[in-house]
Amino acid sequence: MGVQRKSCWYEEEIEENLRWCFALKSILHTGASQYQDIQLLDTKPFGKALVIDGKLQSAEIDEFIYHESLVHPPLLNHPNPKTIFIMGGGEGSTAREILRHWAVEKVIMCDIDEEVVDFCKSHLVVNKDAFFDPRLELIINDARAELERREEVYDVIIGDLADPIEGGPCYQLYTKSFYEFIVKPKLNQGGIFVTQAGPAGIFSHTEVFSCIYNTLRQVFKYVVPYSAHIPSYADTWGWVMASDSPFTLSADELDLRIKQRIEGENRYLDGKTFSSSSTLSKAVRKSLDNETHVYTEGNARFIYGHGKQH
Repeated sequence: MGVQRKSCWYEEEIEENLRWCFALKSILHTGASQYQDIQLLDTKPFGKALVIDGKLQSAEIDEFIYHESLVHPPLLNHPNPKTIFIMGGGEGSTAREILRHWAVEKVIMCDIDEEVVDFCKSHLVVNKDAFFDPRLELIINDARAELERREEVYDVIIGDLADPIEGGPCYQLYTKSFYEFIVKPKLNQGGIFVTQAGPAGIFSHTEVFSCIYNTLRQVFKYVVPYSAHIPSYADTWGWVMASDSPFTLSADELDLRIKQRIEGENRYLDGKTFSSSSTLSKAVRKSLDNETHVYTEGNARFIYGHGKQH
């Protein structure tokens, strides 16, 4: 009696001399697969949170910002998106958002880590319906090998990959050679590629966001970077959308397609929101315009930091 119980906290090192931490209700699971360390945390500010290799991947309270931003811009800009290939996406949230589109007939979700997929199927009930949708085909394989193996082409290819961490399983899937020789040939005429592209804040965008953007500029004619603040990431996050067909839809035209094509109502993304997201700050625009680094296997950049429970 009289002994005060200490709180349990999650801490992630975002950069040198800067750490982000928040209180936990409990640690629901911790383990390791062949490829990655996996944790599921029940956090006080953000609900359930999935952590892979020490980096927070998504949190229950705000994952809709990330996944609506990743999925809906490319699918709405495509005239008739029927076939979609997801690289990664093991938690199922990207598939959930894609399957809200009436036009979609087939979704291939290819994740390298079966343990992460099985874990998310068991614990993330919000995506339960997506995993059982007959339009979804789940493949456990390396995304590069799977794209090379398949003969079909796709209307949209989505990179919902883990952050490029040194020694991690995904950084080779952000390279110019991968985009040029694997991704682009697997797109239909008018096809669109989109990838998550790491932190895009006023200071953090130079980690990988700017060079992923510049790398895609070497491969596709039209490249659109955009970003949104995600509270659980403690930063602005970035995505890059690319195609050989121009992106011409206005905010009003995007809103009309949202009403015509998507089941239910978006919580975050509409036409004006995307217009705002794709209007980057002066400092970031200038940095992206001046970026010369091209992402290659031998000249890669990596996300900083690691996380731990204590």
